Amino acid sequence: MARYQRFGHGKAEEDQVLSAINTTPLVDVMLVLLIIFLITVPVVTQTVKMTLPKEQNIPTQTKPENIVLGVGPDSRIYWNMTPVKDQAELLARLVTVAKKDPQPEVHIRGDASARYAPIGRIVLAVQQAGIVKIAFITEPPPNQ
Repeated sequence: MARYQRFGHGKAEEDQVLSAINTTPLVDVMLVLLIIFLITVPVVTQTVKMTLPKEQNIPTQTKPENIVLGVGPDSRIYWNMTPVKDQAELLARLVTVAKKDPQPEVHIRGDASARYAPIGRIVLAVQQAGIVKIAFITEPPPNQ
C-alpha cells in the first residue's frame, strides 16, 4: 500500500491509503520484454545457409537372387509367392540363403492395412539370420 500526501492543501489529515495496485511499471516491463522478443526471434531462427539433399525415388533393381518378403492384409507372411508357416520356418530359410556369396538382399513389401507386428518379426528374423541388406518397397506418390 502506498501512502501519499497531497501538496498544496497542507493538511496531514488528508493522508490517504491508496489501495489500488499501480500497474504502470508492470506494463512498462511487459512492453520492453515484448520488444526484446520481437527483435531476437528473427536472429534466433537464422541458420547457416546450406543446400539440403533432395528426395529421390530410386527404382527397385530386381535381381533374381533377391528375396521378396510380403505381408498381406491378413498379416500373413509370404516368401515371394509362397506363404510362410511360422517364424521358425522364416528364420530357417533366411539362415540358408544368408550363407550364399554374395549375400542376397531382402525386400519387404507390406500391405497398407497390414499390422506392424509381422513386419517387425521379419526384420528381426533377417537380423538374426545375419543378412545385412534389407529394403522396404513402397508405392511412389501419385504425382510422380
